Order: sequence, then structure tokens, then C-alpha cells
Amino acid sequence: MEWIHTLFFGSGIGHSILLVAIVIFIGIYLGKVKIAGISLGITWILFVGIIFSHWGMRMDAHALHFLKEFGLILFVYSVGLQVGPGFFASFKKGGLTLNLLAVLVIVLGVAITCVLYVVTGLPVTTMVGILSGAVTNTPGLGAAQQAYFDMTGEEGTEIAMGYAVAYPLGVVGIIAAIILIRYIFRISFDKETESAQSQMEEKEARATHVSVRVKNPALFGKEVEAVATLIDKKFVISRVLHENNDLEIAYSRTHLQAGDKLFIIAARQDLDAIIAFIGEKIEMHRSEWEKLDSKLVSRRIMITRSEINGKMLAQLHLRGGFGVNITRVNRAGVDLVASPGLELQIGDRVTVVGTEDSVKSVEKILGNSLRRLREPNLVPIFLGIALGILLGSIPFTFPGIPQPVKLGLAGGPLIIAILISKFGPHYKLVTYTTMSANLMLREIGISLFLACVGLEAGIGFVDTVVNQGGFAWIGYGFIITFVPLMIVGCIARRCYKINYFTLMGLIAGSTTDPPALAYSNGVAGNDMPAVGYATVYPLTMFLRVLTAQLLILIL
Repeated sequence: MEWIHTLFFGSGIGHSILLVAIVIFIGIYLGKVKIAGISLGITWILFVGIIFSHWGMRMDAHALHFLKEFGLILFVYSVGLQVGPGFFASFKKGGLTLNLLAVLVIVLGVAITCVLYVVTGLPVTTMVGILSGAVTNTPGLGAAQQAYFDMTGEEGTEIAMGYAVAYPLGVVGIIAAIILIRYIFRISFDKETESAQSQMEEKEARATHVSVRVKNPALFGKEVEAVATLIDKKFVISRVLHENNDLEIAYSRTHLQAGDKLFIIAARQDLDAIIAFIGEKIEMHRSEWEKLDSKLVSRRIMITRSEINGKMLAQLHLRGGFGVNITRVNRAGVDLVASPGLELQIGDRVTVVGTEDSVKSVEKILGNSLRRLREPNLVPIFLGIALGILLGSIPFTFPGIPQPVKLGLAGGPLIIAILISKFGPHYKLVTYTTMSANLMLREIGISLFLACVGLEAGIGFVDTVVNQGGFAWIGYGFIITFVPLMIVGCIARRCYKINYFTLMGLIAGSTTDPPALAYSNGVAGNDMPAVGYATVYPLTMFLRVLTAQLLILIL
């Protein structure tokens, strides 16, 4: 049975792949176990890797380094593709306040880390690892290790050790802060729910419909195209019911007369201004419009043709050329007003109103082929990874920092992924990937990375924790986790009166912690924690990666 011993404790590519596969399998299986409703999830892979390495199961050094870095690149690039479209939008309106509070959490955490570094005398590599584990941020761990390797040529196992020691109590500390803030401010879930009804800015920005009667004399005889330019609001006049009960699609040249009834699509917060400008609101439901003329159909068509990607709605001339109206565009579950200047993307679902034949003609123009969406778009993935590695390899010199700063294999691909997912359609680059494809790529990447980090860090891990003060690292990590969240949580609640459900998402997002988000969603019973999490997640992820590298380079 010598071959079995060689397979598990020997060397070679087969041994390395087998070891990684077993570590990932066991780690994912253990990640499904919950204690008091809390699970460490995929991070179990890291601990299983440490245990295997402690037992003497080691990978080939070259294979380990390659799989670790490649897994990190896949992970951060997939994250960038996911958060990119909402990265810049997250700074608008209430999102700016939430992001500034998240930045304060990061700054306080880094400041406490620097103080502990000076007071305890621990190596900066250990402290950065504790920081990344305390805020449960794996990309920060990868970025710090990459920066340390670029500087010294060494792997920096102390970073992984600090991360592994601080991570478990980091998860607990985040959830503890959420619970303690609730009791400090004596928060009632019923009152928070009532308060939230009037503060749903995200939902108010979505498209809705209303029926209006034309009563403004200034609009009598005006064309639909001209009416849209008279008020600074985005809206679409879908159909017009004239006084003689003649129903027609609202073409650009359709003339409005006194008493005409209009079916309008607009953002919810703009409705009052639009109604006051045109005339008066009438109680006429959407189904009543559809019954008036059975010749008109309303159908959702998915954009799957790459030629449409990045084009403005007005450039397609669908209203004049085919006699149809695009009333709204659904993107990632959000209904947008179909304004002429709206740029379309692969994967958008547009609502088309017109005759059966004209809608079928438009369907051929837009694609509506689910098969096309299922086909993977590999060009932006590998092009983006290549550009990300190039960007990450460029040295930047800053005054006071002895070593040139590089974004590395974590920062470079992350930034490029954000930029490509946001601006790629402008340059006819199809960046659409299904959620399942993105999640698969991301989970494979993080699993490979964590398995390799664990197998690398297991050597001497137990000795470090037991005999070299590793237990104190747990306390340091808890301080880094808990203190910034409590300070910012109290400021957010007392000074900015932020809804508690949104605050839970802010706390989970500022630490990029999925278990805390899962706990918040379960307690809240609505999607407000998820909205808060998504609002701060992109900027937080970017800053966590950047600060982890800067601490290594500066200190």
C-alpha cells in the first residue's frame, strides 16, 4: 500500500491536485454546518488546509503558488464584474452617506491596527493578517500576500496565520455589534418597518405607470416628441386614447388634443410633476388600456444581439420604423424608464407595445435568444485578466514610501473588471455573464485560493498559536472588528437616523461578511439589509484590498 502513502504524502502534480480537491470537498461540506444559526461557510476550506498541512500533507511549492495566485485572480475578477455596474451608482443620493460611513469603518480599523502594531511589537505581516481576518476579507489577505511576495520574494505565511486565527471571532464580532446596537437604541422592528415605507429610494427610482388626461392648453396640438422636451423629467407616453375613443400608439408625430387620455411610464418620484404639467390623473388601470384594442400586444423581449450592446434607444428608431413603443427596460431586476438616451446592454429586457407583426419584427432586431445568453463570453474575461495583470504590475512611486507601490494580482484585475463591466458596452464589448456563471467562476477561484493558503500556513500554525502568543491575536482581531463597527453604528443611528435594517446591511457590507448579511436578512424579513450591503460593498472591497497592500508596503 506504499502507493497510497505516496499519493497523499508524496509530491507531484497528481498529489497536489488530489490534495486540493479533498481539502475543498471537506471544507465546503463542513461549511454547511451551522452553530446557533451561524456558519463560517467556505472559510472552512482554509482551516481544513491548515489541518492537512499540520499532519504533513504538503503540496508541490510551484503548483501551490500557481493555483493560489490563479484562484485569487479568478475570484477578484469575478467580484469586479459583479459589483462594477453598481460601483459608481452607489455614490448617488443616500448611497454617498452609507459609503462615507463604510470608509470610516475601514479607516478606524486600519488606525487600530497601526496602534496595536506599535504597542505589541508584532510583525506587520501578522497584524495585516489579523486585520483581514477580523473583517473577514479574503481578497485583502491575497493582496497583502502578493505585495509581500513582490517585495521580499517570500510567501508571507504569517499573514495567513493571523487571518486564520482572527477570522472565526471576526464573524461573531460583526453579528454581536449588530445585536448590541439594536439593544442600545431600543429598536422596534415594527417601527423600523413603518419608517422604511417612506424611505425606499431605490424602489422610488423604478419605472411605474399612470393614466393622465390632457388639460394643459399649452399642449393642445403639440406633438408627443415636443411635449417630452417641455419638462425636465424622463417619461414615455405609451398610448393615447382620443375623445372619439380612437386608441393609438404614441408616435413621435402624434398630436395631443384637449381631453386625450395618456398612458405614461415614468419614475415614481417624477409622477406628481408630470401629472401637474399635463393635466389630471384619472383612474384607468393598465388592463383597461389593453382591453380597448385587442390588436395591440405588450411583450418583454430580451436583448441578446451583440450589435445592440451599447446603443442608445433612440438610435434604433423602433417607434418610427416599426410602429412600436419601448415603455420600460428591466436591467438586473430593476425597471428603468425607456428614455431616448438610455444605453442598452446585453441581457436587458425591454417591454415592447405594438401590433403582433410589428412586435415580432422588433424581436428579430433585438435577438430574444436565451441560447445566446447561455453561451459564455470569454473575451472580456481573459482580456480583462490580461489587462488587470498588466495594470497590477505597473509600479507607482509615492513620496515617503521606499518601495514602488503595485496594485498586484488582486488590485489590478479588480479595477479592470469594475471598469470593463461598467464601460465595456460603450465600446461594443459584451460583458454580460449569467449570475450562475459568475458565481461558479468566483467560487472556484476562492476555493483554490483558500485551500492553497491553508496548506501553506499549516506548517507551524499550532506552535504559533499555543507557544508564541497566538491566543492574544484573537483578542486583537476582536478589537479591530468590534470597536469601529460600534462607533460607526452609533454615529449612523444617532446622527443620520439611518434605518436599522439598512444599518445591518451597512455593517455587513463594510466588513464584506456574507454570514452577517445572511443573519441580517433572516432577522429583518425584507431586502433592506441586502440593499445596504450592495450599496457599500463595491467601494469597501476596493479599499480593503488597497489598504492591506499599503500597510505592507509602508510599514
